[in-house]
Amino acid sequence: MQRDTIVDRLISNGLRLTYRPALWFERDDGTWRAVSWRAYVRRARWFAGALISVGYQPGDCVAIIGNNSVEWLIADVGAMVARAVPAGIYQTSTVEQLAYIASHCSAKVIVVEDEAAYDKVFAARDRLPDLERIVMIRGAERISDELVIGFEDFCQLGAELGGAVDERIASIEPGDLATLIYTSGTTGPPKGVMLSASNLAETASIAVEIIGRDANLDDSVVSYLPLSHIAEQMFSIHVAITSGYACFICPQLDKLKDTLVAGRPTYFLGVPRVWEKFHAALEQKLGEASGLKAAIVKWSREVGLEVGRARLAGKPVSRIDEIKYQIADRLFFSKLKSQLGLDRLKVAVTGAAPISLEVLEFFLSCGIVIYEVYGQSEGSGPTTFNRPEPGGTKLGSAGLPMPRCEVKLGEDGEIMLRGPNVFMGYFRNEQATAETLRDGWLCSGDIGTFDEDGFLRITDRKKDLLITAGGKNIAPQNIEKLLKSIDGVSQAVVIGDKRKYLAALLTLDPVAAPALAQKQGWPGELDVLAGHDGFRTHVQREVDRVNQGLARYETIKKWVLLPEDFTIESGELTPTQKIKRKVVYEKHHEAIEGMYG
Repeated sequence: MQRDTIVDRLISNGLRLTYRPALWFERDDGTWRAVSWRAYVRRARWFAGALISVGYQPGDCVAIIGNNSVEWLIADVGAMVARAVPAGIYQTSTVEQLAYIASHCSAKVIVVEDEAAYDKVFAARDRLPDLERIVMIRGAERISDELVIGFEDFCQLGAELGGAVDERIASIEPGDLATLIYTSGTTGPPKGVMLSASNLAETASIAVEIIGRDANLDDSVVSYLPLSHIAEQMFSIHVAITSGYACFICPQLDKLKDTLVAGRPTYFLGVPRVWEKFHAALEQKLGEASGLKAAIVKWSREVGLEVGRARLAGKPVSRIDEIKYQIADRLFFSKLKSQLGLDRLKVAVTGAAPISLEVLEFFLSCGIVIYEVYGQSEGSGPTTFNRPEPGGTKLGSAGLPMPRCEVKLGEDGEIMLRGPNVFMGYFRNEQATAETLRDGWLCSGDIGTFDEDGFLRITDRKKDLLITAGGKNIAPQNIEKLLKSIDGVSQAVVIGDKRKYLAALLTLDPVAAPALAQKQGWPGELDVLAGHDGFRTHVQREVDRVNQGLARYETIKKWVLLPEDFTIESGELTPTQKIKRKVVYEKHHEAIEGMYG
């Protein structure tokens, strides 16, 4: 049987798609420029040749730290071409985190974006005994360091080594370690998830089966989430190479809106926090409409929700409702999508953390279906997937098991996975591997349930479960999801482990909270608003509403408003916007103890 890896598919694209765009990037003057598939392959081969020229053997690791860029992708894919192993490091990582990962994988070459990233490597130099080269994407000419070389200069080292590169490509095996995905380290030191060439190729093929049935070469995706994360790698590298669509590079989150408008992607992956921010901004904007415009928006959203629900359930839609939907699309949906850069959208996906039903239904009412996905790095990304087919999606669920994958629940409700996407184990960590891989099953650490139609619902992380002083086991994420739906609230963290009752830390949404304050005539400054009687009464009323739907032992008895939102920079969120509970508990210890005083 012919070998079929991501590298094979890349080489094929260089021959088959030759001059079609593979990557798009914005130049300093604001114009967009394309990198063809042929150029993508050529530069990846050069990078692979450069690694070979400096002594890289199959299995040696290359660390990469930086914002999303063409060079990041070339370094990642180029390493795989050389049978080396790329290991991404989050650009927000501290010196200690960088030092741990780069030394753990014995990286001889580290690719860094700029001087800021170089400074972190320099500060960690005494803890990196294997380091031989620092390849700088930008700014190498300003650094006086014998280990430093510019990215293009490094690639030139391999430009004449085509024969050696061909030999490496020919020797690739499906069972080879292809990439390392380091976990975000919320529960301890990061672990290196080992994914094989087969893991990546099989998972990408399955993803294309689900979302790309009507795919064509005019499709595209926007790459903006950290490329150290498997979800972004799957969309921007492996599925992109498998299907042949183009990838628009967005180097910073604050440029996402402009990149969406420029790229008009057909596929878009947004973590819940991104969709929540879109939701808050759109709610505010739509709330400012008046007169006929407000009436059109209200009617269109009612039609969108009704028809959208019917379509998702696979129920027939009457001719009259179809006509209503087409009118709503012409009057409202198409205009909104165009403003967001989503007017060509085929499939919108969310994953990596819980998302509220309110947000999903809001976008459904605007003509945008968001398909929720569940998975983890150890499963090469997706485990279950809501699907763009009649009856293939239930809002609020994590979807159906991926094709060719088995998903079951353990005795305690733990989600377990077996299939071609299950990882090889943790790099240089046999104990953690043995704890996670049992008889071929990946033990996810997540708790879930299946409904009567086979849709998975995630209830919580095993390690996040709270056990109250009264012995009640409580899943905080479901309660937090409800609390986050309170107008003006951004994040919620439920407290209560070994406590007599539950309490919550609530942060103010920097967009929604001032908008609500303006509407109600309250002060708009977040630190003042957090202590304002009117706003606090509003929050208490909403907490009471949430409590009505909970068991008595699950209700929130006390809460504290924090004017500062949780951020990646403050250390309270991972790069994919997940809560770092331990950090939150430590930083807000006094506020927490005050609720139990």
